[in-house]
Amino acid sequence: MPRSPLPSVLLWMGGSLAWALAMAASFQLSVHLFGRATSSNDLALTLIYAAGGLIGWLVALPLIYLVERRGGPQTVLAAWLLLLGIVTVGAIAGIYVLQYRTFYAHWHAPFPSRIWVYQQIFTTASALYQFAVLGLRHLLPVGLAMLLVLSMMMARRSR
Repeated sequence: MPRSPLPSVLLWMGGSLAWALAMAASFQLSVHLFGRATSSNDLALTLIYAAGGLIGWLVALPLIYLVERRGGPQTVLAAWLLLLGIVTVGAIAGIYVLQYRTFYAHWHAPFPSRIWVYQQIFTTASALYQFAVLGLRHLLPVGLAMLLVLSMMMARRSR
């Protein structure tokens, strides 16, 4: 029986929820197991990581499926590792940027002004830098290990 060109609903929805929980667990383990202290905003940050995992899965899965139909096992493994990893980190960083921008919007100039554009650019750049320095560490080593295991399982499944 030929494979469907789209992922199943169970894989799409169940996988997105599982990956969201995995990213939230990665954050929590990083904070509590490895002692990477944050502020009193642990719940909000956990939700940011979970939402990034959810969005990352939902966006990466169709892209991975496109690669899966054309490539061999090594290509599928690479697709899971790279696409799911990059899209998940990008989604978490994007949500972080939105939260950062929302916080600083109070002090920004009115919407259509040139100063407002500069403020948006520099606020986004600052948020991405802060996420790169402080946020990515919460995905290591637990999130990376989960990504490796999941990628190997899914690549094996696709054969």
